[in-house]
Amino acid sequence: MTMKLVKTNGRNHDFLSLVKLLDQDLHERYGDLQKEYTPHNQLDDIHDVVLIYKDGVAAACGAFKEFDSSTIELKRIFVEKAFRGQGLSKEIVRQLEQTGAEKGYAAAVLETGTKQHEAISLYKSAGYSAIPNYGPYIGKSASLCMKKSLINKEN
Repeated sequence: MTMKLVKTNGRNHDFLSLVKLLDQDLHERYGDLQKEYTPHNQLDDIHDVVLIYKDGVAAACGAFKEFDSSTIELKRIFVEKAFRGQGLSKEIVRQLEQTGAEKGYAAAVLETGTKQHEAISLYKSAGYSAIPNYGPYIGKSASLCMKKSLINKEN
C-alpha cells in the first residue's frame, strides 16, 4: 500500500470531505452537545493542512491555525475508520508540529473531547500535557485542552 503525504490549505476538497466525516463522528459521540463546538471548528483561519493518502485515497487529515504569535492550535485531526490503527494520526501530528516549528512557533495547543479516548492517548504519547481549558473551552466539562513545547525537541 503506497502512502503519500500532501501539505495543502483549508480549501482542499479531500480535507473538506474528511472534515465532514469527522463532524459526523463527533455528533455520534456527543449528540446535540456537539452543536456548541461547531462555531470553534470553522475553517476560515486554516491555512496549514496535512493530508495522508493511502493508495490514492484520502485517509487522514489534520491542520493548525495560529493561536497567538508563538503558538499554533492543532485542529481537525481525523483518520477515516478504514485506515485507523496504522499510525497515521501520529504522522499527521508530527508533520503539523514540524511545520509549526519551521514557521517559528514555540508551542502547540489543542482541544479534544473527553470521550475521544484514542485522541487523548495519541496526544499524551506525543508529549502533550493537560492545561487549563482556554478561550471558548473554559467551563466546558466535555473538553480537555493540552499543550506541548516545539522548541529543541525532535518532533
